[in-house]
Amino acid sequence: MRKIEGNIRRAIEKYDLIENGDKIAVGLSGGKDSLALLAGLANVKKYAGIDFDLMAILVDNGNPGNEFSGLQKFCDSLGVELHIVKSDIYQVVFEIRKESNPCALCAKMRRGLLCTAAKGFGANKLALGHHADDMLDTFFMSLLFEGRLSTFKPKSFLDRTGITVIRPLILCFEEEIRQAAKELPVQKNPCPANGDTSRERVKKLVEHLEKTYGTTRQNMFKALISTDRYNLLD
Repeated sequence: MRKIEGNIRRAIEKYDLIENGDKIAVGLSGGKDSLALLAGLANVKKYAGIDFDLMAILVDNGNPGNEFSGLQKFCDSLGVELHIVKSDIYQVVFEIRKESNPCALCAKMRRGLLCTAAKGFGANKLALGHHADDMLDTFFMSLLFEGRLSTFKPKSFLDRTGITVIRPLILCFEEEIRQAAKELPVQKNPCPANGDTSRERVKKLVEHLEKTYGTTRQNMFKALISTDRYNLLD
């Protein structure tokens, strides 16, 4: 976890993600990314020299077989309060609308519930577990499916809710998180669409480029975070 914590701290400083007095809600899913984010922020809080409060919010999608006792124990061990928000996302996405591409709607509904819950619990910032590889995948999805050069930002203010979304794992790569998560209580993803989505297919494309050309991932990452390297038509 030390490398993850170091990169979280670098991201906080580079993008001014956290300030004194912040109340930060971490969107917790039980996956490796959100668990690493919560554990990393809880540890960084001890020595970062920034006075902020930390809580975790878990949106229960209503998937059959969901069980959260392990996550509750994990949050208790960190001294972080866990709020579980019930929802009918699974029913809406898979049973009522029967979405052929369910991830977009599921993510939108879950994000809305997280922001509403964060505001309701007194948080001013919502921390999400998106990392460097997610940023690259999002860039390719935007390019291939929307014809845009775009990806998510390390920090975004949402006018409708007054919540600022931050992504402290933005400088961490997935493999680093995967290694760190071996010591965390990661839960299996019960989503029926897991592994068969547009994002997963784009991820495989990026992996293919990496295997073929070696340093593709690092070069693309540098290109995205280094604004001085931009050379595009106006």
